Amino acid sequence: MTDAEFDLLDELYFVTPFRVLLEKTGLPAADLQAQLGNLLEQGLVRYYWPDPDTELAYEPTSFGALGRDASYLASKEGLLQHNTR
Repeated sequence: MTDAEFDLLDELYFVTPFRVLLEKTGLPAADLQAQLGNLLEQGLVRYYWPDPDTELAYEPTSFGALGRDASYLASKEGLLQHNTR
């Protein structure tokens, strides 16, 4: 896990919208979306759209269109890796 991924997981203990992550991380939107995509591919993060209760299965083709409108939460595996680093 990279330092950037670790810092991002630090913000995902609760369901957090993309726009809030932008503010908290200070990353450019494209970089943040790429980091979230990497974490989703690894199974360390889950994402929700159109509301915080509707989880989507990660598919790279649809993530590009929905990623900036979604909310995110660290998965159990993501929390374990974050806390054991």
